[in-house]
Amino acid sequence: MDSEATASPPAPVAVLGAGTMGSGIAQVAAAAGHDVTLVDVAPGAAAAAVGRVRESVARLADRGRLPAEDAEVIASLVRGSESLAGLPECGLVIEAVPEDLALKRSLFAELAQHQPSTTVLATNTSSLDVSAIAEAVPDPERVLGLHFFNPPPLMRLVEVVHGHDTSEAYLEHVVGLMRAWGKTPVRCASTPGFIVNRVARPFYGEAQRVVHDGIADPATVDWILRERGGFRMGPFELTDLIGQDVNLAVGTSVWEQTGRDERYAPTAFQRDLVAAGRLGRKSGSGVYSYAADGTLVSEEPDLRLAARLVGGPVEHDPLARTVAMLVNEAVDLVRRGEATAEDIDVAMRLGANYPWGPIARGREIGLHVVADQLRRLDSAYPGGRYRPSPALTDGSLG
Repeated sequence: MDSEATASPPAPVAVLGAGTMGSGIAQVAAAAGHDVTLVDVAPGAAAAAVGRVRESVARLADRGRLPAEDAEVIASLVRGSESLAGLPECGLVIEAVPEDLALKRSLFAELAQHQPSTTVLATNTSSLDVSAIAEAVPDPERVLGLHFFNPPPLMRLVEVVHGHDTSEAYLEHVVGLMRAWGKTPVRCASTPGFIVNRVARPFYGEAQRVVHDGIADPATVDWILRERGGFRMGPFELTDLIGQDVNLAVGTSVWEQTGRDERYAPTAFQRDLVAAGRLGRKSGSGVYSYAADGTLVSEEPDLRLAARLVGGPVEHDPLARTVAMLVNEAVDLVRRGEATAEDIDVAMRLGANYPWGPIARGREIGLHVVADQLRRLDSAYPGGRYRPSPALTDGSLG
């Protein structure tokens, strides 16, 4: 692999899995000039996904966001297949099938037999260990993670994830390729949740604990995080949008993969919502209730309560608690050597739409101040969730 690879005619790309993510990734690759094969064994799934790509680029053309001739070219570059057998030799294969380790290993083992040793094999997993997936491949140095965010044509961020054996040459090649696709790549190790899903856990967990402990109601917490914190959405409205079941599954996966570390323990608050079938907008109720057209049934925040909480003792301040935990998680990722401070801040701004990078925010507050806040939280709520990272006080972040 060399730096000139992206300057030569684009090599064919295959995308395995014709769901929303797969079709979105295929559109991105075709827009960069690659011939793309969308593969799905379910009868009609690949053809339907090709149709979605064509509809998507046609809408862009209708809105004046893409020249009509470009839309036609992109649509012509994507074809569907119900089998791996007919794949051409590809420069890159991206797997975007359901989060099932056995299924992914089986696909990668088959790909390794039929694709040249120079083909990069990438997984779009958001929760599984890249190294575990690579065990199915005789040459695991070519296996890595390419975690796109939904919807791929609009979201700029891609997490480029390396396993234990991933070659640096392949990583550099793919980072360059993602830039050529118009994306912003960040690199990280195959740590549970990678960057965004790992660092973001406290954004949801702190809010749920604040409500569970009777400190504030959901509408007030959302108002505080949105209006005083600058976040685009509050944690409760966001998890209702994502789906409480989906958010719980991601959080549980991180918790399990970290040896049930108390930092990531799922809350009884969210488990009860899921058990009751209150999954969010898609089910008509979650934290909030929704009308038949999906609009929120109005919930009014208690602004007087918000004024008392923000700037008060950290134990009762939803914003300060959340920010301290986000900073703590981010600096610990750097301390373990799993991502750089710059990549973490870029990832959280682009992938989670945060108003700031957590490490930059921690430096503005003062890392020693964050450490003190966490010690107070740890004293109030012992058990390990609020233990400060040594990186807050040992000077390792510079």
